[in-house]
Amino acid sequence: MIVKEVTEILEELAPLAYAEDFDNVGLLVGNQNSEVTGILVTLDTLENVVNEAIETNCNLIVSFHPIVFKGLKKITGNNYVERVVIKAIQHDIAIYSMHTALDNSANGVNAKICEVLQLQNTQMLIPQKNTIKKLTTYIPKAQAEKLKDSLFNAGAGNIGNYSNCSFTSEGIGTFKPNEAANPTIGEVGKRHSENETQIQITYQKSKETDILKALFENHPYEEVAYEIYNIENNNQHIGMGMLGSLTVPMSELEFLKYLKNKMNASCVRHSSLRGKPIQKVAVLGGSGAFAIGAAKASGADIFISSDIKYHEFFQAEEKIVIADIGHYETEQFTKNLLVDYLTKKIPNFAVRLSESKTNPINYL
Repeated sequence: MIVKEVTEILEELAPLAYAEDFDNVGLLVGNQNSEVTGILVTLDTLENVVNEAIETNCNLIVSFHPIVFKGLKKITGNNYVERVVIKAIQHDIAIYSMHTALDNSANGVNAKICEVLQLQNTQMLIPQKNTIKKLTTYIPKAQAEKLKDSLFNAGAGNIGNYSNCSFTSEGIGTFKPNEAANPTIGEVGKRHSENETQIQITYQKSKETDILKALFENHPYEEVAYEIYNIENNNQHIGMGMLGSLTVPMSELEFLKYLKNKMNASCVRHSSLRGKPIQKVAVLGGSGAFAIGAAKASGADIFISSDIKYHEFFQAEEKIVIADIGHYETEQFTKNLLVDYLTKKIPNFAVRLSESKTNPINYL
């Protein structure tokens, strides 16, 4: 396989279009056409991870966090980011990062936390906006079903638990080809009227390239009339954080001990306890203080995340318990998720879970 083939598989799980605008995801170092000798999966790409890749003959590192986050004005080896990039280039090692694309995936970081905590009936905590689009096009009535099938096969028309969703209406389309035209239907210089079907269909913006390709390849007209609109609806299958429920409620102290054990946390920093049982749980891997309001609004009994500052704990206001278990701790199982996913997708290929320590925080 080449690097591009592996990254295309990863983007089925977490399309890069899911990533937040501030992020830096995708292939950060290396040539997408290089042949892959082995894949090393890690949370962070540090020098020890690159050394591990060299030792295990892995020339593609799949990393959750991007080693290059802000623009590099020079690469001289004066800091850990520059040293990693230099060493990777010297040894022809490609580095691919997923970060918030995987955060926003329905089967990504937060789904894995829910799995580890055995939460049921999961849903997005903060559904992503501006990720749903609508395509409208016009086609001769006889070819409408064939075009719809091609658009469905390209990924259009999925709404929640339903597929093949579209709306059609009938009407008369008119056009007059000029002398430079090569019309499929009608004659040059004459206005033509055609019984047409209007097709309206929604799709995820990450699928747009495939859907437009299907439209142009399966539409009979020389000039395809179509319109694309952004839909304001929230996307219930893409977003930050997740909500889930325990099968059996626990007391607050019982749950905090359960949380610490399940997430291999060295400690749990938390707001005041309310003296109420825990059943509805909100989670968000990584820095999640921005989601405290959403967690409270959801009716969750506890919000689990990391990097919560002193004053941000006050936002609990006795309406929710805020629990900070550490940044690494919330995301540590992400690399296991990726190894399992790649192993299932390419079972005959070498996919390794990095054994290098990358957590920069130590506890006494």
